[in-house]
Amino acid sequence: MPIIFGTDGWRGVIADDFTFENVALVARAAARFYKRQKNADRGIVVGYDSRFLSAKFAETTARVFASEGVKVWLTDRISTTPQVSLAAKKKRLAGGVVITASHNPAEYNGFKLKAGYGGPSAPADIEKVQKNVTGFEEHPPKRLPKVASLAEYVKGKMIRYFDARKEYVDYVKKVIDLDAIRKAKFKVLYDPMFGAGIQTMDLLLPDVDQIHNEHNPGFTGIDHPEPLGEYLGELSERVRTGGYSIGLASDGDADRLGVIAEDGSFVDSHRVFVILMKYLYEDRKKRGAVAKTISLTTMVNDYCAKKKIKLIETPVGFKYIADLMASQRILIGGEESGGLGTTLHIPERDGIFNGLLLLEVMAKRKKSIGELSRELDEEFGVHRYRRIDKRMTQERKDAILKRASAGLTELGKYPVTETSRVDGFKFFVEGGWLLIRASGTEPLLRYYAEADSEVKVEALLEAGLNL
Repeated sequence: MPIIFGTDGWRGVIADDFTFENVALVARAAARFYKRQKNADRGIVVGYDSRFLSAKFAETTARVFASEGVKVWLTDRISTTPQVSLAAKKKRLAGGVVITASHNPAEYNGFKLKAGYGGPSAPADIEKVQKNVTGFEEHPPKRLPKVASLAEYVKGKMIRYFDARKEYVDYVKKVIDLDAIRKAKFKVLYDPMFGAGIQTMDLLLPDVDQIHNEHNPGFTGIDHPEPLGEYLGELSERVRTGGYSIGLASDGDADRLGVIAEDGSFVDSHRVFVILMKYLYEDRKKRGAVAKTISLTTMVNDYCAKKKIKLIETPVGFKYIADLMASQRILIGGEESGGLGTTLHIPERDGIFNGLLLLEVMAKRKKSIGELSRELDEEFGVHRYRRIDKRMTQERKDAILKRASAGLTELGKYPVTETSRVDGFKFFVEGGWLLIRASGTEPLLRYYAEADSEVKVEALLEAGLNL
């Protein structure tokens, strides 16, 4: 089975295609890419999440890089993707690698590529590594450098351990107004979903309560470590019955954020994005363009038009946003799945950082997350959203995409007024839209819908599923 890179790297099933042999192959392909990058002499950073064998896969990666003459800063414990990205930037390295499958189920693991500027590698750079991988697969090198033991590389200072978590915590304390948050005396419940965010939030908010905060590589009881409403039932119930001000959740590598309001309702990432965008522009007085993927709410479009802010729309995938953030001033950029970056931080998604920033908004504006969310309906009109991930056979998947590609004139009773093919197929109707696109990491189709009523959202989704 060929190794194919998806939205932000390569993912596979542990012991099936995600094996030590394949990880070593991908690591060598990545090493030969990074050797030609700026600051290659300073090396790269390698981190890993809480999944089964992630630490060992990270060690294999580090050893292969060292065998290629690339120095490695290896995290000494489980680390979030933002911690690795921050280290790459602060240490002025060529880039980094994170062993993680992000929000995928426990049987998956993955290999994420990071750039030296502190965010995901650009699409063009990922393509270069993919080309190296394919080359190795089709024409295996006859001779390769010897890969020595981890101990030998540590002794020779080609691999150095460091505490990425401490560097990250010290950094966040300087950027987020933690004093304002503490004075507000919020009762916060945090759910790292057994992911890389474990044992971190309490270093920033000592009084925080937490669930799923221990190392559990099987994610027991959690189907997907993804902070979407359907996976946050326990957090929702605990917030509602426990008198909490807010519930925060992060995914498997802690770069995405999920939010539960004080009444137990899920506050989707569209609303979180708009709340943070307004706060950065109106309260923090920050400036810059706004970047969004095509799957994100049209409330962003309306706000940018109102404030005369430049808006850039991209395909789905934060790597497109990060590419923009690395080359121009971006106030905020993100996607619908809970990942966003801001001008306050590195050009990277960060669930913990953005959760704290949301608490800062609540503290400074003296409003609950529920109130902040309801204000959006008053300002922009009703916007409701839902996403469905539908597993299906390849034949069924191809048939639906073929129908969508041919073009649609209506979705149920709603005439299609416009179609976008920036990424997948996005069909606009009066007061709403439906996006259909194939997942880059799992055998499924994703259906996204936003409309001016929940009834219309469900109707659009149903029409899409019935293609």
